Amino acid sequence: MLSRVAENLYWFARYVRRAENMARLVGVGSQLQLDLPRSVKFMWQPMIDTVGGAALFKTRYSDAGSAPADVDVMRFLLLDEGNPSSLRRSIDTSREVMRSIRDALPPQIWEVVTDLHMFLADDAERLITRRHRVDVISRIVDGCLKISGLVTATVSRDIGFQFMQFGTAIEQADMTTRIIDAGASGLVAPRKEEDRETFRNLQWMAVLSSLAADQTYRRHVRRRVTGEHALQFLLQSDTFPRSVYFCLTRMQRMLGAMPPRPDVKAKLDSVVNSIRRADPGALVRKNPASFMDEIQQELGGVHATVAGGYFNVAAA
Repeated sequence: MLSRVAENLYWFARYVRRAENMARLVGVGSQLQLDLPRSVKFMWQPMIDTVGGAALFKTRYSDAGSAPADVDVMRFLLLDEGNPSSLRRSIDTSREVMRSIRDALPPQIWEVVTDLHMFLADDAERLITRRHRVDVISRIVDGCLKISGLVTATVSRDIGFQFMQFGTAIEQADMTTRIIDAGASGLVAPRKEEDRETFRNLQWMAVLSSLAADQTYRRHVRRRVTGEHALQFLLQSDTFPRSVYFCLTRMQRMLGAMPPRPDVKAKLDSVVNSIRRADPGALVRKNPASFMDEIQQELGGVHATVAGGYFNVAAA
């Protein structure tokens, strides 16, 4: 397979999964807003920080201040074409990438991607209103899951499929850490200090729900939701497909079906060991944000070795 085609398949899968998880990330905040009493203040800034967009947001929304309104945050995270990680940019870029590899994928996938593109173009403003936000986010998530289902059901298990699955897994691992980061980074500001623990657990429940992990958590963990138990499940579960550990070990298995690249394997093994050694209880006590940042940087290293090993040279 040409390295250019392999790279486009890899990035197509990443952008689709990024769009889905950006919608899920916003869902953390939207769900919490619905569940919280009016007397409790919801903070959007940590969510902007989580996606690394603080400087860009400050530049593009200079009048928003230190406590930006949800309408500005929604426009930035979901619709802003000037934000390279926005949901709209992810959908539009996935469509442009697929345009160059349409012969490699079934036409039904192109139809779904185009449908999502047109949906955002037609109903963009509804997306940022609180009344319609949850329904519209659900539509985006369902469309992305439909693409994933079509890939699984209709794409041949050749080397191109492996690159798509690898891209999906690394993107999911990265976005799971970002959603964890958002849920643990003080989205709620209670008036009374004694209420902080209650609302912190409520944040973790929203994180589990946004990753469609709540039912699986109850089935396997069988304990009330706490930061330590939720973090352990989302980081280290070997059965939940969106956990960081599950995604990384899945990538390890995929390498066996791809041309051997020792540097990629070494980088990936290093991240797996970091996750395996992590102490969720200690991370929750001192705030897991810094550890999530470290894992994101390590995943960036994995991507760099994949790009250097497979895409900058002709793949076998």
